[in-house]
Amino acid sequence: MNSIDQNQSEEKIAHLEGNEAIKKIRELVDKIGSCFFRTDASIDDSHTARPMSVQKTDANGDIWFLSAIDSGKNRELAEKPNATLFFQGSEYSDFLELHGTVRISQEKERIHELWGPVVKNWFTGGKDDPRITVLQFTPNSGYYWDTKHGDTIAGFKLLIGVITGTNMDDSIKGKVEL
Repeated sequence: MNSIDQNQSEEKIAHLEGNEAIKKIRELVDKIGSCFFRTDASIDDSHTARPMSVQKTDANGDIWFLSAIDSGKNRELAEKPNATLFFQGSEYSDFLELHGTVRISQEKERIHELWGPVVKNWFTGGKDDPRITVLQFTPNSGYYWDTKHGDTIAGFKLLIGVITGTNMDDSIKGKVEL
C-alpha cells in the first residue's frame, strides 16, 4: 500500500535545523498565538495539558508565557521541567509540535515586557502581582505540518484537484531540530 506522499509529484518533506528551524517555529507560533501546553509530570491527577497564550517568541526560538506560581502547571514543571507544545493554526495548515524544557522565574523586567491588558484577567494585582511567573520554553525538537505557498494558494490547488480529480496537495512537513 502506498502512502499519499508517495503519490505526489513534488517533495513533501523538508527537515529543518538551526536557524531555518527557528525561522519556521517563529513563523508558526507568531501566526497562531496559543497552544496546548503539556507537562511531563502529573501531580494529584492534574491535567497535564492546558491551553496557553504565547506572550513572545524570541530570536533564539524560545517561547515565553506568564503563569501563576500556585498553578498545577508550575508545580508539575518544578518536578519535571520538560514540556510539549501543540499548535494548530487552521483546519489545513499551521500545525506544530515542539518538545523542550522550561525555566520558571519571577524576573520583574521580563514580566513587565510580557505584560498585556488581557493578562490582568488572571493577575488582578497587575504587573506586580506576586503570583506571576515567567515560563521560558526552550525547544529542542519537534515536527511541523504546513503549506508550501500559504493558505490561499493551497486552497486554490485543493479546489483545482477536486475539480480535475488530480492530487494538487500543497502540504509540506518535517522535523525541526535545534
